[in-house]
Amino acid sequence: MDAQLAINECQPGLAAEFANVSADQQLSARTVNTYQNWIAQYLTYNGMMSPASLSETNVKAFLSYLVKSLAPSRAKLNQAREAIIFFYEKVLKRPLQLSKL
Repeated sequence: MDAQLAINECQPGLAAEFANVSADQQLSARTVNTYQNWIAQYLTYNGMMSPASLSETNVKAFLSYLVKSLAPSRAKLNQAREAIIFFYEKVLKRPLQLSKL
C-alpha cells in the first residue's frame, strides 16, 4: 500500500497535514519519503487505527516488533523512532512521553 494512502486511510486529510508540516520544517524529499514509510508501517501494524487512539504503548510495541521481527540496524531503528516522534509532535501536536519509549 502507498504510504500516503495508508496515512490518509487512518484519518482523512492527515497525509496533506503531514506534507504541510514537512514543508514548514524544510525536510528533504528523501526524509519525507522515509518518514512516510515508517509512519505507514506503524499505522498498518496497529490495524490502521486512528492515530488519536494510539499511545506510547503502541509505539513501544511497534518498535519492539521491529527489533524482534526485522532485526534492523540501530540506525534504522532510530530512524523509525524519529519518524514516529515527528509524526506525534509536529503533525498530531501530541508529544509522546519519551521516558516510556
